[in-house]
Amino acid sequence: MRRYFNTEGLCDPREHYMVKLDDRLADIRNLYVDRKKYFVINRGRQYGKTTTLYALAECLKDDHTVLFLDFQELGSEEFREAAVFVRAFARLVIETIMLSDMSDQDNLTEPLRELLQDSDRYGLNELFVRLSQMCARAVKPVVMMIDEVDSASNNQVFIDFLAQLRGAYLARRRKPIFHSVILAGVYDIKNLKLKLRPDQEHKYNSPWNISADFDVDMSFSAEQIAVMLQEYASENQVDMDCLKVAEEIYQYTSGYPYLVSAVCKLMDEKLPAMQTGIRKIWTREGVAAAVGLLLKKSIPLFESMVKQLDRYSELQEMLEQILYQGRRIPFEPDVEPVNIGKMFGFLREADGQVAVANRIFEMKLLNIFIAKEALQSVLYRYSQSNRSQFIADGRLDMTHVLEKFVIHFNEICGGKDEQFIEDHGRKFFLLYLKPIINGTGNYYIEAQTRDARRTDVIVDYRGEQFIIELKIWHGREYHERGERQLVDYLDYYHKDRGYMISFNFNRQKKIGVQEIHLGGRTIVEAVV
Repeated sequence: MRRYFNTEGLCDPREHYMVKLDDRLADIRNLYVDRKKYFVINRGRQYGKTTTLYALAECLKDDHTVLFLDFQELGSEEFREAAVFVRAFARLVIETIMLSDMSDQDNLTEPLRELLQDSDRYGLNELFVRLSQMCARAVKPVVMMIDEVDSASNNQVFIDFLAQLRGAYLARRRKPIFHSVILAGVYDIKNLKLKLRPDQEHKYNSPWNISADFDVDMSFSAEQIAVMLQEYASENQVDMDCLKVAEEIYQYTSGYPYLVSAVCKLMDEKLPAMQTGIRKIWTREGVAAAVGLLLKKSIPLFESMVKQLDRYSELQEMLEQILYQGRRIPFEPDVEPVNIGKMFGFLREADGQVAVANRIFEMKLLNIFIAKEALQSVLYRYSQSNRSQFIADGRLDMTHVLEKFVIHFNEICGGKDEQFIEDHGRKFFLLYLKPIINGTGNYYIEAQTRDARRTDVIVDYRGEQFIIELKIWHGREYHERGERQLVDYLDYYHKDRGYMISFNFNRQKKIGVQEIHLGGRTIVEAVV
């Protein structure tokens, strides 16, 4: 069976195309395991945590005794009281050892087997006595990994287990215990405590303050993606510019492991069977088409995003301000909406400001926000009901889109005050554009140029790209500078034609659409 791109669970290089993890594993070993650190790998859902742990276990097993546990194997009832948890945990450790290829299985498990004989009257203290005895018997240092620690959230027993683990860590000069402990999940331990006891007094009182900060980059670089694509191209006789395609995938995903695999999987398995009009799949156009398919899918990653937006209204409000208005919000992880967004992998820090983690997430968020707005939007209904007039011979007529937007916007919003237009003008254009390209094209906001005054929207429609600058009028000099910036941007994208929408509050303004020729480029400018 040929290898394939995997998006469901653990990745195995013998079966799947995947980015090589050698450098990441070396960093984790050198910076954390060899230094006897206890730490937590906190990343968003489907960020490659389990795959990394399995690979790390293989990397360590020759000179460590590795216990790889998964708390999903324990039911919620096994966290209801200490004696039940002690029995379940001891059985899980025994089973893990017995299923391994360790030579001293019986010797290692004997202390825990003795515990199980009368575990109903033993608590966590006795469990750690037996774990200490087990570690003392081990010929090689014992490394314990626990995946899916989120399964234990909202349980006092698990919080007490962490406290015992912390105590064992502090006392390890006096009695044997684990060489290193690695916990993995979405929630960090502070947030497990926060979920359990949300009152202010205990909000940040975590029993896991001995944990080392884990800052190994688990995203994939364009160069790493290119190596994976080279293996795929060689095995499948596919002609592609691997680095160029990898760079395009990275532009959309920022190296988020699941998204990288998902885009590649769609290009490999879905696009060849579709009538897309794309001559070569493994190109910039193919990447854009795969992203479009992905955004239409209902996947756990997007479902989690919707769930958090519904749960945290402040998070949604902050994201709308960033995407629609270009607001610059300082990145402060102790502010709850920033913390939540970062923890689930939706947000990141960029030059001290809050930023959406990658372009695909931005596109999905815009789709979600616009879908909610569309129910009440007259502009959305206008363009939706007249969609066919904007498409000629399968091509999008962007000039006509701008002409009609000017008319409809001024009919509906012409009497609104300046602050209303500044806050909502760009959102209204995206609402107008969405039903026109929906199902066939995509658009995204160029993060590098987005601010309170200027936003560039990139539209992909059937392989054709449109660059549209949305700007707030701040005087003639600023406006002319914006035109020159757009020309520079067109040079970067190798385009002869660009588009500009100016939200102008000057009472003497001339509403309408005109063409401007500058630097050998044509700018179609709409003034509203």
